[in-house]
Amino acid sequence: MNTLGHIFRLTTFGESHGTAIGGVIDGCPSQLKLDFDFIDSELLRRKTAQSSTASQRKETDQIEWLSGLLDGVTLGTPIAFMVRNEDYKLEDYEPLRDIYRPSHADFTYEQKYGIRDWRGGGRASARTTLSIVVAGAIAKQVLKEKGIQIIAKVTEMGDAEQARKEGDTVGGIVECCIKGVPAGLGEPMFGKFSAELAHAMFSLPAVKGFEVGDGFAVVKMKGSEANDTFINMDGKITTATNHSGGIQGGITNGNDIVFRVAFKPIPSIAKPQQTVNRAGETCQIAIEGRHDVCALPRAVVLVEALAAMVTVDTMLLC
Repeated sequence: MNTLGHIFRLTTFGESHGTAIGGVIDGCPSQLKLDFDFIDSELLRRKTAQSSTASQRKETDQIEWLSGLLDGVTLGTPIAFMVRNEDYKLEDYEPLRDIYRPSHADFTYEQKYGIRDWRGGGRASARTTLSIVVAGAIAKQVLKEKGIQIIAKVTEMGDAEQARKEGDTVGGIVECCIKGVPAGLGEPMFGKFSAELAHAMFSLPAVKGFEVGDGFAVVKMKGSEANDTFINMDGKITTATNHSGGIQGGITNGNDIVFRVAFKPIPSIAKPQQTVNRAGETCQIAIEGRHDVCALPRAVVLVEALAAMVTVDTMLLC
């Protein structure tokens, strides 16, 4: 499954060290004048080599638009695009081609397909998330016309600089808020708005947790504390609190949609680790090369992008 969405759909292709990364966006509304500068600025938020704790891989991330546009305006037909990979170093991964890196997808991919792309993790690499940013930037422009805004931020993160010095990595939490979403979006059973968000967020590498509203904190509350009571505010029915995070019964209630995504520490660490190779022989590795110390700074735009895609898709389903 390399496609996300029901009507507004993104199909991605490419590997970390392959020729290119790209995607096909189907279901985008027609007659939308794209802001290409904004799309480029979103890619810049995800770009590597912008800090000492980010991967030092240097890519231009120049988008080649292949279809679906006329003079920068969407036609309603599939929008195809790609970004060529330029700065990749196979020599960094050659020693690891027969070794299963701890907590990576090496073992599971090989078990599923009988073969795996050892060059930087192939499809499992965070490099492949570039296509999500492009689709999300277009979705944000659809939402902007409807007055809907999406803002994410890092709310918890380990000491990345200290981890870098120790040859280690850290994780953290990204919180996202979707403002201006009308009430009534989402399906009552298997297409809940919260379920669609969770499905999308878990498509990101390193994601291990998801919660809406007060999330896991509600287990310590009583019903009288967790309930969002209804009130009439200037002639509009709303709630006095937002413990539900803007979603009740799987359907948006008009309040801000608030959710959090937990990212594990990046598994590529320079510290020696014990593992096994394809023959099942025990060995030690210390992963060198260019890797993020923490996914969080570059993941913020990914969370926003997926939230935008889910919101547009759900609106088109209504």
